Formats: sequence, structure tokens, C-alpha cells
Amino acid sequence: MTDFHQDGRAGIDADLVRRLLAQQFPQWADLPVTPVKIDGWDNRTYRLGSGLTARLPTHSSYVAAVDKEHQWLPVLGPQLPVEIPEAVAKGAPGEGYPYPWAIRRWIPGETASVETIADLDEFARSIAAFILALQGIDATGGPAAGAHSFHRGAPPEYYHDETLAALAVLKGRIDTDLAREVWDAALATSWDQSPVWFHGDIANGNLLVQDGHLSAVIDFGTSGVGDPACDLVIAYTFFSGSSRAAFRDAVDQDPGTWARARGWALWKALITEDFRVIDNVLTDYRTQTA
Repeated sequence: MTDFHQDGRAGIDADLVRRLLAQQFPQWADLPVTPVKIDGWDNRTYRLGSGLTARLPTHSSYVAAVDKEHQWLPVLGPQLPVEIPEAVAKGAPGEGYPYPWAIRRWIPGETASVETIADLDEFARSIAAFILALQGIDATGGPAAGAHSFHRGAPPEYYHDETLAALAVLKGRIDTDLAREVWDAALATSWDQSPVWFHGDIANGNLLVQDGHLSAVIDFGTSGVGDPACDLVIAYTFFSGSSRAAFRDAVDQDPGTWARARGWALWKALITEDFRVIDNVLTDYRTQTA
């Protein structure tokens, strides 16, 4: 989820970025440094002039993404149908800031929303095409799903205890028996093919639009190789009706992968008490298993 944050969140502010640039990248030290208006939780992002950005992890748990993205974005980018972030340079800890950080090329575009998208069905097919292209890239040597991906790409069972605890909290507010059935169905399946690339966080906040069409996919911090079920979650968090159907048809994944996708969507919706998504998942389960 992206939102507007005061500068200074997690002890990071524009002045720190200016000092880091002066120390490590003097060629960019004179560029204006401004916080982006819409920012994620994992990193603080700043515009550097008109063509670059600086991304600084807000916590040690997000640090692994810096090296991972620096290594793999140049490999993935040329093989995908829309633009993704371009790694320009990698910064080191300094000026009291304890983590490595990244400089990327700025990608223009608006955050995807119902208002910025010209045709939701067409947009859904574009997301499906991106996912299939990503899955088609050689995964040899890629980062196996694990802590760096917050276990996206691994079996959703990692979050079993958290899911059961959330179900207990929500008992009487949702159909917890049906939700448990959905969760058990997710755990009863597994990815039995070779690992493939996944993005890990295909959400509207990480999708950019120009002229109403998908133009870029950003934030590969939870990417890796493994089970791609997590990349289908957008079916429940963003699409509905004909656009969900268009996405399902175009992305062409097997029923087991969809069962795990429902599990991933349900887990996150339960712990955040997102009742809209919970209802979407439960309704889809009833429809697809009737």
C-alpha cells in the first residue's frame, strides 16, 4: 500500500540524501532532492533532478532487495513487455545511515487506478502478459524464494499460524469456516514444476499508466524464483467482474495455482482486516469450486 508520508520517516530525509550524494556520488550532488508524493513502506524514495531517484530501505529486513535488484533488474528488463526500474548505481552506508541504497532511473507515469486506466479488461490482459513474460525468463541462478521475498514464491504455509490467529480474531465477523476451507485448499496444493520468476507484489501501487495503458511495473523488492501463485493476488485486490475474468483467462494458470493465490490474498486480507478482499476471495472460491 502506498501513501503520502512526512519527510523524515524512519529517520530518512532529503538532507541525508544530499549528504550521501555529496560523499559517494559527487557527480549528482547538485541535483535537487525532493521526496516523492506517493511512497511505499519498504523504502523512502526521492527524486534526484528530473531523471533519477534514490531509494533507501527503511529497515534491515528490506536491505536484501538492494543487491538483488541491482543484479537482476538489468537481466529482466530487456525481456519484459513494459518498462521496469533501471539500476544506475548502488550506494553504501554512510552519514549515519546504516544500509546500502540504490539510485535508479526515474520512470514517468501515473499510479494505476480505476480513474487512470482507459479499459480495465485490456489492462488486466496487459498484467497477465507481463506475468507470463516474467515466468518465461530463464530462472537459472535466480534468488530462490525465502526471507528476502517475505516468502512470496514459497508455500503459503509459512503464514499458517498468522492466518489461524487472524481467523480467531475475526470469528463472528466473517464466514470463518469457509475462510478456513479456502486456506486449507491452498495448503493442499503445491507448485510441482521448475521454479519460475515472480514479482511478488503486483499491486496497483506498483503499476504505472501512461495514456490509460500499462507502461511500467516497479518495485521488484519481493521478486525471486519459485511458485508464481502470489502474482495472481491482484485478481482479488484490484480486478472484479469482467476484468477479473479477462485476467484469469489471459494468465492461464492451473487450478492449484489459483487455490494458492486465494490463500495468499486471504492471508493478507485477514491480517489487515480488508473485508472487501476477503469477500472477493470467498465468493471466487464458491464460484470456482461449485
